[in-house]
Amino acid sequence: MPNYFTETLTCPFGELATNLSDSELRETAYEILVGACRTTGGKPLTYISQSERNSERAAAPTLTSSASLQRSLTSTAASKVKKALGLKSSRRRKANGESESESERVKKAVTIGELLRVQMGISEQTDSRVRRALLRVAAAQLGRKIESIVLPLEMLQQLKPSDFPNQGEYEAWQRRNLKLLEAGLLLHPLLPLEKTNTAPQRLRQIIRGALEKPMETGKNSESLQALRSIVLSLACRSFDGSVSETSHWADGLPLNLRIYQMLLEACFDVNDEASVIDEIDEVLELIKKTWVVLGMNQMLHNLCFLWILFSRYVATGQVEGDLLFAASNLLMEVEKDAKAMKDPDYSKILSSTLSAILGWAEKRLLAYHNYFHSDNTESMECVVSMGVLSAKIMVEDISHEYRRKRKEIDVAYERVDTYIRSSLRAAFGQASFCYFSIMPLHMNW
Repeated sequence: MPNYFTETLTCPFGELATNLSDSELRETAYEILVGACRTTGGKPLTYISQSERNSERAAAPTLTSSASLQRSLTSTAASKVKKALGLKSSRRRKANGESESESERVKKAVTIGELLRVQMGISEQTDSRVRRALLRVAAAQLGRKIESIVLPLEMLQQLKPSDFPNQGEYEAWQRRNLKLLEAGLLLHPLLPLEKTNTAPQRLRQIIRGALEKPMETGKNSESLQALRSIVLSLACRSFDGSVSETSHWADGLPLNLRIYQMLLEACFDVNDEASVIDEIDEVLELIKKTWVVLGMNQMLHNLCFLWILFSRYVATGQVEGDLLFAASNLLMEVEKDAKAMKDPDYSKILSSTLSAILGWAEKRLLAYHNYFHSDNTESMECVVSMGVLSAKIMVEDISHEYRRKRKEIDVAYERVDTYIRSSLRAAFGQASFCYFSIMPLHMNW
């Protein structure tokens, strides 16, 4: 029978050296997303959800402004991403579990920003505050792109206690932004900190003091001006020693991957955690606008999305085969990326991700009689494929990393042979144990 149980997998991206919670990372991800998609357009664009567009294409929304949270959504027959990954359309059900007909659905016109807000669990009050702050940042930093500013620093200056329901919520928000600056500039910086640079120590002192007693953030606040000076000196460093036009505060590993993880999780239906939303094409298009802030690229995206799909399959009881199939398809793209990408940081994340997948797969394949039965044998093909391909990629990546000539071996044959032999030994051992357990002790030989 299928494995109707959940497992908790350790995230392979690495632990943060500060206590930023998932909810804090999610709110940060949303701020970056809205900032990256910000436009000067007026009215928000309304659109009909993907499934509703399929049945009533004539109800396409009015187009307003350029590509952003307010950009037009084209009426397409089906998601290209879902088609490429082999995912089916989302399952939408009534409370009694029966499928709804298209005519029964209540059509709601919303902005794509609203869709993302709901998917990420951001309240309307928080969303309003974020947008208000970003408008103030835009007015103060006229013409500057999102990647050229340190967002937590600007938010600290633009929002005041009066923008929050109470003082406690404001102080928690301020602490989150300070912890972000600490994580991005001191604990997980893109560029290593120089031992002769005194700025890191001064920043630590300011953050430590502000965490104990809330910082004054008025326009002429000396403490905020001191913080700004130090933060910008650290964020605008570059490899060649010049002043960078891009601010590096959220693009160091693993901080950037953890923030990006929060964005990718918005691709799953908030009402059905095992189902990918039909609007994934539009959502991913907007999520990719954060790459300039997070230092992401297509290869890192593929690796992160692979883990998100795989871990969601495991976490939701391993019953949604679509997710495993999609992860298996995306793993083939990662294989291509691994051959082209020879960055040591990428290799490290690649290795930890594939090790986690391989460990999970081999737990089942080394004794597959215990895990696969008549009603879930279809998933075995995907598990074998992911296990073998993960092992193959790791062998090739390690050989390149150490510049060794790889001994020519058939990884697929070796792995499958190991799985069969191990499973047969396990099955024989279990059968033997059962046989001798029921055999009469007084039997004469």
